[in-house]
Amino acid sequence: MSRYTGPVWKKSRRLGFSILENGKELNKRPYAPGMHGQKRHKSTEYGLQLAEKQKVRNMYGVNEKQFRNTYNKAMKLEGVQGYNFLCLLESRLDNVVYRMGFASTRRQARQLVNHGHILLNGKKTDIPSAQVKPGDVVAVKERSLQLDVIKNALEAQVTVPGFVEVDADKRCGKLVRLPERSELNQEINEQLIVEYYNRLG
Repeated sequence: MSRYTGPVWKKSRRLGFSILENGKELNKRPYAPGMHGQKRHKSTEYGLQLAEKQKVRNMYGVNEKQFRNTYNKAMKLEGVQGYNFLCLLESRLDNVVYRMGFASTRRQARQLVNHGHILLNGKKTDIPSAQVKPGDVVAVKERSLQLDVIKNALEAQVTVPGFVEVDADKRCGKLVRLPERSELNQEINEQLIVEYYNRLG
């Protein structure tokens, strides 16, 4: 399945979840789109698990194959499976660029990486799914320092998560550590995703 490139707000309303994590999509019309959007629909246990998977997959902007591969990788790590899974998603280069405030959305961050504007440990990296490890330095390429999209994103940023350090003037930052569960989206129930994939086998 290819990556969804349609309207994010419509997808957020369908899932009843803010993909952009700012709640704006649901402020005006907090119900599903379409003429039957305001009718209540009963969900089965499987339906709830599937919806949770779709929430997280769309939030991080990864396709189904990448999402499953990341899950399989998380299952091989020691510790809590669901938390490990979220940490791997948070450690993606495009997500770290977004968390540092160099982009206002994950889509924008992915585009910056794809177009070669980002350096990982001093080397040009144009793979959004590249894993960033604690201690790795992420920086904007010298000739891209004055890009308006980066400047506007940094000006609009309100807070920086505790697991990253950012020097806005130099346009660089570091992943200090893996995020704690309390620092990630509290609306996500990652255990439902684990149950979903366990059901599939």
